[in-house]
Amino acid sequence: MNRGDISELQNIVHIENVPSIMQHGILSHKRAERIGHQSVAMAEIQDRRKNKQIPGARRLHDYANLYFDAHNPMLSRLRSKNSEICVLRVDAAVLDLPGVIIADQNASSDYVLFSPVASGLTLLDKDRIFARYWKHGDDQIEEWRHKAEKCAEVLVPDCVPSEYIRGAFVANTIALRAFEALNCGLPVSVNNGIFF
Repeated sequence: MNRGDISELQNIVHIENVPSIMQHGILSHKRAERIGHQSVAMAEIQDRRKNKQIPGARRLHDYANLYFDAHNPMLSRLRSKNSEICVLRVDAAVLDLPGVIIADQNASSDYVLFSPVASGLTLLDKDRIFARYWKHGDDQIEEWRHKAEKCAEVLVPDCVPSEYIRGAFVANTIALRAFEALNCGLPVSVNNGIFF
């Protein structure tokens, strides 16, 4: 993947958290624990992430995480919450912040590679990350690999400052009304192409 392939990065959050995010930024798991919020994280995945050490860097929970494409297995698992969640649209300029790391697949994976931005982007296959589907028929191993790749991450130390947030996508008009009621100043639109 090249830098030019990235028009934005994305973060999946509960709509109720948006005012806090606009005040504090998109926080690492460790920092978010100190602030009351509605988590969309899966407990079993967080258990895998909490003790994961990034070689030569910090623990995984010290980083705020963004996706290249939120149309991924994580968002698929949250489809029952479509009226409560949104996808925040984040300026790709966050890639230039100090200490940012690329995970070539879901960062909790046993086979993930962590790299600085310049070398990390070259490890990513844009066609697989931005693929509409990750199913591979009877090839279960290929499906597992592709599923992990769809969740490749950008890891930002501590916090993604709110000035990098450009807008949001929601799944339906119920979520749209809930988001608009926040009066947070972010542009928001329904995007059926991202949600499941």
